[in-house]
Amino acid sequence: MRKHSGMRPLDVVVLMKLLSFKAGRKTWLNKDVAKSLFISASEVSESLNRSAIAELLDDTKRRIRHKNTIEFLQYGLKYVFPQQPGTLQRGMPTAHSAPMFKQFFVSKEGYVWPDPAGRALGYMLEPLYPTVPQACREDEVLWELMALVEMLRVGKTREVNFANKRLMQYL
Repeated sequence: MRKHSGMRPLDVVVLMKLLSFKAGRKTWLNKDVAKSLFISASEVSESLNRSAIAELLDDTKRRIRHKNTIEFLQYGLKYVFPQQPGTLQRGMPTAHSAPMFKQFFVSKEGYVWPDPAGRALGYMLEPLYPTVPQACREDEVLWELMALVEMLRVGKTREVNFANKRLMQYL
């Protein structure tokens, strides 16, 4: 078995993309994941290997181990990949500011991923991987999942509880 050199931020993005495919009941190949995330197939392969070694995927690297993944997201994510909001700027809304959560949250402080195509004003959150905004523009389910991940990283108790419940529905 290969040595595990630790999880990387891209691994969370790849796991969320697999959940996105699952939600749409789509089968996938590594090249599909790579194309949709604007990364190379070898990056996807390495990410799947790391997630399998961490027991977030089964041995086939095709199925998410739900209990392990939700446990990692709920309890480890904000410590392994901490996030500090930056300055106000324009970008793509994320966390509780994402459009799919407007009905659940009213807040003066919005969050955005820096994105030249973005029109929302908010505090900058560095995405887990540079291509996240681009990938989320093309996949609304991925956008929701990544926004939930950001809620876990920067949210207060209410947002974190909401994100945990919503992620459980996907898993």
